[in-house]
Amino acid sequence: MNLVNGNPYSNGLLFVGFNQDQGCFACGMENGFRVFNCDPLKEKEKHDFGEPGGIAFIEMLFRCNYLAVVGGGPKPKYPPNKVMIWDDLKKRPVTELDFTTNVLGVRLRRDRIVVVLETVVKVYTFTLHPQRLHVFDTCSNPKGLCCLCPNSSNSLLAFIGRKTGHVEIVDLGNTDKPSLDIAAHEAPLSCITLNLQGTRLATSSEKGTLIRVFDTSNGNQTHELRRGSGPATIYCISFNQLSDLICVSSDHGTVHVFGLESTSASGSTEKESRSFLPKYFNSQWSFSRFQVPGGAQSVCAFGQDGKSVLAICADGSFYKFTFNPKGESSREFYANFLTFYNVDD
Repeated sequence: MNLVNGNPYSNGLLFVGFNQDQGCFACGMENGFRVFNCDPLKEKEKHDFGEPGGIAFIEMLFRCNYLAVVGGGPKPKYPPNKVMIWDDLKKRPVTELDFTTNVLGVRLRRDRIVVVLETVVKVYTFTLHPQRLHVFDTCSNPKGLCCLCPNSSNSLLAFIGRKTGHVEIVDLGNTDKPSLDIAAHEAPLSCITLNLQGTRLATSSEKGTLIRVFDTSNGNQTHELRRGSGPATIYCISFNQLSDLICVSSDHGTVHVFGLESTSASGSTEKESRSFLPKYFNSQWSFSRFQVPGGAQSVCAFGQDGKSVLAICADGSFYKFTFNPKGESSREFYANFLTFYNVDD
C-alpha cells in the first residue's frame, strides 16, 4: 500500500506491506521504518532517521535481516531512483542499486533482487555486488505491479505484460523456457499476486468488479470471483497458506473472502455447471465480508490460524476479523499499530 502521493491522515505513514508468508508487515515512514509481527501484533524493529528520513517502499525477505528500501516522501532518506539493501544486523545499507528513473517496486527472494521501473523489470543476483541477469519490457506500470514466488522450488516472476491487461510469467530458474502471456483483463491491471507455492495467479483490473485466478503452469483461468456490480479500486489480493481462500480489500471499505471451489466428483467445477447462465451470475461471489470502520485504505492477509483476516489501514488501524465456513464473521481485535513501541530487547 503506497501512500506517498497522499495520506489523508497525516500520520507519517508512506507505505505498508506484508512479508512473503504474511506473518509480518513493514511500514515506510516519513522519518524511517518499522517492522511488526502480525499475530500477536508486536513491534519488532524501529529505525528513526529523523530528517531527511522518508522511506517510500520497503520489502522484507521473510524474517531475515535483509530488507530492500527506497527513499521517498517530502524528505527522502535516499534518492527515489536507488534501491538500498539494508542489513538489520549491521543497522546500515550494505548494497545499493542505481537507476536513471524512480524505483516503483522491489521484490526479494533469497537468490534474486527484482526491481520494477516505469516500463521495465530488471532482475539481479542477491549478492554483495549484484549482477544484472535479465531485463523484461512492460507496458506503463505506474503502480509497480510485480510478484515473485519465494518458494525455493519455484522461481516464477509475474509482471505487467507489454499489452494492456496482460500478465507475463517467467521462470527465472529456466529462462530458456518461453514466457507465459496471460490476457487477464481488457482494462489496465490494478493488482496481481501469486500464491506462496507459485501455482496460482490472481488479478484485478482498474474496473475492480472481478478477480480472476489462473493456473501458472498453463495460463488457464480457473476461477472468476465477483467483488460487486459497481466499479471499485482493488487495494490488495491475498491467498491463504493452502491457496483455497482469497481475501480482497477495496476502496468501498470492505474486505471480501472467497472460497476457491474444488473439482466435484463428476469432474466438473461449480463454475462449469453454471456456464449456461449470463456472465454476471456465472461469477462466484464472496462467502464472507468485513467492513473496515471508517473505510480507510487497507491491505489484507489471512491470519496464521487460517480462520481470520488481518486488515492494516492507512489511518494506523490494525484489525483482526474471524470467520467460519458459514461466512459468519466478527471483529476479534483492534489496535493502532502506530502507537506500538514494544520493540524486542
